[in-house]
Amino acid sequence: MTTRTAPYGSWKSPIASEAIVSAGLRLGAVAIDDDRLFWLEGRPSEKGRSVLVAREADGTTRDAIPEGFNVRTRAHEYGGGAYTIAGETVYFSHDGDRRLYKTAIGGKPEAITPEGNYRYADLCVDATRDRLLAICEDANSMGEPIASLVAIAGGTATVLAEGETFYASPALSPDGARLAWLTWNHPDMPWNSTTLWVAAFAADGTLTEPVAIAGVGAGLDPESVFQPQWSPDGALYFVSDRSNWWNFYRWDGGSDGDGQKPTAVAEIYPMEAEFATPQWVFGMSTYGFASDGTIVCTYTKDGLWFLATIDPTAEPADRFTPIELPYSDISSVRVSGDRAVFLAGSPTTPGAAVLLDLTTRKTEILQRSTTLDIDPRYLSEPVPIAFPTTDGDTAYGFFYPPTNPDYTAPNGEHPPLLVKSHGGPTAATGSSLSLRIQYWTSRGFAYFDVNYRGSTGYGREYRQLLNGKWGIADVDDAVCGAQNLADRGWVDGDRLAISGGSAGGYTVLSALTFRDTFKAGASYYGISDLEALAKDTHKFEARYLDSLVGDYPAEKDTYVARSPIHFPEKLSCPAIFFQGLEDKVVPPNQAEMMVEALRDKGVPVAYVPFEGEQHGFRQAATIQRALDGEFYFYSRVFGYAPADEIEPVAIENLD
Repeated sequence: MTTRTAPYGSWKSPIASEAIVSAGLRLGAVAIDDDRLFWLEGRPSEKGRSVLVAREADGTTRDAIPEGFNVRTRAHEYGGGAYTIAGETVYFSHDGDRRLYKTAIGGKPEAITPEGNYRYADLCVDATRDRLLAICEDANSMGEPIASLVAIAGGTATVLAEGETFYASPALSPDGARLAWLTWNHPDMPWNSTTLWVAAFAADGTLTEPVAIAGVGAGLDPESVFQPQWSPDGALYFVSDRSNWWNFYRWDGGSDGDGQKPTAVAEIYPMEAEFATPQWVFGMSTYGFASDGTIVCTYTKDGLWFLATIDPTAEPADRFTPIELPYSDISSVRVSGDRAVFLAGSPTTPGAAVLLDLTTRKTEILQRSTTLDIDPRYLSEPVPIAFPTTDGDTAYGFFYPPTNPDYTAPNGEHPPLLVKSHGGPTAATGSSLSLRIQYWTSRGFAYFDVNYRGSTGYGREYRQLLNGKWGIADVDDAVCGAQNLADRGWVDGDRLAISGGSAGGYTVLSALTFRDTFKAGASYYGISDLEALAKDTHKFEARYLDSLVGDYPAEKDTYVARSPIHFPEKLSCPAIFFQGLEDKVVPPNQAEMMVEALRDKGVPVAYVPFEGEQHGFRQAATIQRALDGEFYFYSRVFGYAPADEIEPVAIENLD
């Protein structure tokens, strides 16, 4: 095959935006129940509808819920934990009216909660008492929704625990006698400080004398506790970052004489790795128990994810056993008997729901996130990068070089670079194959996915480096990362762009306003006004900025100083904004205020709003339009000619 010489950005790619969204699924929330396996499919082709899929023992699959139902919850706005299974019965939250429903697999759903502005998550079947346990958010009154732990039976919800700002992760003991759960209160986020509680059930099904096992409620220093879960022998396990790393601990049921402070909490296997992830959504799971009590778990180290087993009964040196798998991104681990199911991907394979036989170590792909079959020669593999940044710190990221076997660039030309700033900001980027990244690299862009300070996976101390420095440390890391790559000669230092969504969009706008490194940027539902965010956002993140920026309004000056909306005179490079008009997390006025400021100043700007979209795009047409629109925008700014016909985006103030 003849290789053509063409400028970066103008390469013809087999990875088309239409194919990416039409053949793509958003996989999530796997589960095992007896011989059946389950997972959620977010289908862009069905306007983002989330469908529960069941796989029978014979390998056949079918939708477990009928058309017209959408398995999703808006609890904490981000949702998660929207369904659970008990034999032939499915319990789920329907996004249409936010009520809980009960149905036989493939049957007709029946509502089991009353009408009203309630949101439910983290569903848990209490078979002993023939009821469903859940976290409930009551948003029927003015002010913040009121959270509680409830039991649902007979069409009504009975409160079991209330009074804390947030509740999550109810876990029922094997004998049904005790319940564990997590709480936290404003201004904390669950990755900063939580409390783990345990209580026994009284004869009438209420909870008696809750005892704090870990966290500030137990009189301990702040720690982030993740996923309490009972072992088959009745011990309570959880993951905590009290050692700086999210590691495993076990509570065997002891307490002091007053029954207040826990004793017999043991660390299972100390390791400089993370066995948890920030609880942005309900229902997250990084481990489960095999039938013999062995822990099957995923963990991350240096930005990559692995699978392993931990035998709590073995000698410490023999407890940990890695499981060799061809994946570098693993999540949503569920275990039953001698099988584990999880979501996984690698730099050359798209995300998939995977079944693992724990005895034979054989894997089976249950469902892929895309049906596209891409020649691996067109796939750019990530290169892990650690680079120096401000304050003598080190930051991290994954670099993707432009890759297309059909093209070579003219001699002496370096590729344009797109820096991606992930959301959160307490989140992390992974290394699993993303066709959206390959869209760029196969057309001649270099791509840098930054795990800036504050990201997850590098310990609590690294996570806390962003405290008080949001809009500074993350921006410095994006700038330093881009400059580091330019200094290496890997990219064109005069064609640097930055893109991000939500909190990542704030980093984008801050970088474009307060630095002069980038020549263009794209903000997806990004934040431009920290004050507006502090005064007008949802409950889950209502006090998030206390740790990232400072107390408001006491430190109002800091909020103003770090808000790009107040400094349009400092922004002089082109920017494009993509915004869902039903976004409750970052309302549209955030983007619109920034667009108006740039318009008035005469800076090239484009605004692409989407009806029916919220925080994070779900509809196929939206995803395609945004991807192509951003690529078109840079073509006009950087002066390359796209090989594909792309619907133009209206760019104001561009000659």
